[in-house]
Amino acid sequence: MNTITRSKEFVSTSTASATPASPLVKRLRRHWKAWRETLLPLVVLTVLFVLWEAMVRLLSVPIYMLPPPTKIAVALWGAPSAVASHTWATFVTVMGGFFLAIAVSFPLAAWITMSNFGRVAIYPLIILSQSVPKVALAPILVVMLGTNAAPKIIVAMLVAFFPLVVSTATGLSAVPKELLELGRSLRAGPMKELLRIRLPYAVPFIFAGLKMAITLSVIGAVVGEFVAADRGLGFLMTSSLAFFNTPMGFGAIVVLSVLAMVLFQIIAICERVFFPWSIRMQN
Repeated sequence: MNTITRSKEFVSTSTASATPASPLVKRLRRHWKAWRETLLPLVVLTVLFVLWEAMVRLLSVPIYMLPPPTKIAVALWGAPSAVASHTWATFVTVMGGFFLAIAVSFPLAAWITMSNFGRVAIYPLIILSQSVPKVALAPILVVMLGTNAAPKIIVAMLVAFFPLVVSTATGLSAVPKELLELGRSLRAGPMKELLRIRLPYAVPFIFAGLKMAITLSVIGAVVGEFVAADRGLGFLMTSSLAFFNTPMGFGAIVVLSVLAMVLFQIIAICERVFFPWSIRMQN
């Protein structure tokens, strides 16, 4: 008993004698908590680039095999107009495929959710379509549609639409039965049930699918540019590597990664701004 009493006195004395944090420290802690999720990946990425640079220079790796990050940065900096032009071409293809995937996925997901025929007959076909390699479809689309932007946009759409359909259909189907019965008791028709009950409940699922779809659209656009294109980051990558301009080829990969991350963050910001309750539901 005496030991417990002495421990309590020691703790209370230590607490009372602890120096309160200064306003500057409190402010730094507050900023760190707010920006921790952004700063930590940047710190890790910087460390990886430093290690990459150091290992390439220490091991004297030939530049045509693996260029150091500084050479990649110099290659990108030396051709800003060409990089911007190819980035814009890929961006247009990505957004075309992404919005086309949205236009196809939402009605399909609603049909699968609201109709037994859609769930039984169409859903297995959508899953089966994913077993077809999109790289094999790209040359066929080029033969059918020509070497314009249409084949690349369709390839980007085909890569992106599947996760969007699945996540949207999952969200629309995840509504509690009590809510559906309440809506039906108030004589809500199928369209009202979809728009006022199922769709708001599915918002977190839809945004999860949108985040996956936008990154997959970037991959699909590059696949289309590999097959037949005279512009775009995929074309820049293949043409640079064909002439052993490895720094520019790696630079195209870096720009693609940055483009995918920026588009992903834009969708995440849209979710936070327009549907903040969706973030609270996920937490």
